[in-house]
Amino acid sequence: MATFELYRRSTIGMCLTETLDQMVSGGVLSPELAIQVLIQFDKSMTEALESEVKSKVSVKGHLHTYRFCDNVWTFILQNAQLKSEDGQETVDSVKIVACDSKLLTQ
Repeated sequence: MATFELYRRSTIGMCLTETLDQMVSGGVLSPELAIQVLIQFDKSMTEALESEVKSKVSVKGHLHTYRFCDNVWTFILQNAQLKSEDGQETVDSVKIVACDSKLLTQ
C-alpha cells in the first residue's frame, strides 16, 4: 500500500516527528527505526481515516488559491462556511489538501 506523508504536517504528526528527533538525538532510537515509525504512522493514519471517519462536511467560501502538484490538490478558501450534520462553522481561512485515494492502493 502506498501512502502519502500528508499527515506528518498535522499537529499529531509534527509532535511525533519532534519526539522522534529528540529520541534520535539522545541516542535512545536509531534513525532507521525513527523512519520506520513515521512510515507506520503514515499507513495507520490512512487506514484509520478510511475505516473510522464517516462524517461528511460541505465547504463553501471564496477560493483564494489553488494548486495541483504531484497528484495533490491544495485549496485555500477565505470566509469559509463548513457545514456538517452536527452544525455549521464560519472561519476566516481554511486550507484543504486532497489526493486521489486510488493512488493509495498502488
